[in-house]
Amino acid sequence: MNANTEIMVDDTVVDVMGLPLRDISREDIIERVVTAVRARQKLVIVNANAHMAVVSQRQTWLRTLFRRADIAFCDGAGVQLAGMMLTGRHLPRTTPPEWIGPVLSQLGPEASVFWIGGKPGVVEKAARAFSARYGVRTAGTQHGFFDQTPGSPEATQLLARLHETRPDIILLTMGMPRQESWLRDNMDHIPSGVMLTAGALVDHAAGHVHRPPRWVANMGLEWLVRLVREPRRLWRRYLLGLPVFGFYVLLYLQRRMRATSASSISRKLAG
Repeated sequence: MNANTEIMVDDTVVDVMGLPLRDISREDIIERVVTAVRARQKLVIVNANAHMAVVSQRQTWLRTLFRRADIAFCDGAGVQLAGMMLTGRHLPRTTPPEWIGPVLSQLGPEASVFWIGGKPGVVEKAARAFSARYGVRTAGTQHGFFDQTPGSPEATQLLARLHETRPDIILLTMGMPRQESWLRDNMDHIPSGVMLTAGALVDHAAGHVHRPPRWVANMGLEWLVRLVREPRRLWRRYLLGLPVFGFYVLLYLQRRMRATSASSISRKLAG
């Protein structure tokens, strides 16, 4: 774990398809982030939706990253449903755009934010918007179209900027799994600050994308709204990815049933 144990509590961890997710509310995430920033403590936050769950089946380093993160939470109706089917637990579901605003509202000028990701021009617009809206300071911006290979000139320069500015919050908005890859490669080289993967937050903050009404998310249909808005970019993720996700859920469910059956037989034989 990366955070100081003083701000960690004994959350229940629920394993969903190999991803250890915390049974944690939106309000608790807000409290932890605010506490970490004010105490200058390190905190790593990641989130899982159906796309992440599928990718993590092929790229096992993602599951390692989730185990090392201080907070890994459910970000999607698919993962929430999978959690119910596989564990019987109803995980709270939230997204970074839903709670980053309350975090920054509490912190205001106390906090400095460094943005990594988004298109050139868009990321700067997002940073200005958040500074105007919440009063937070912008420590720096870096568009997402750079060579993030460890040791490359661009990656090295960015890491040097982060050491120089020492931001309180680093928002990674490069999309999955590129933002997680950057986090894996660099989290141990950054001494403090809250680092969180935030996906399309940069586009929301810049006003280029607007979130659908809350009732749409509550019904688990936010993915459909995103697909309608960006069909060329997202059709593979949803039209091909969701059936694959369903396949993996059924596979894990089958494994669970076999394990339960084997355990039952063992108890009967022992009795």
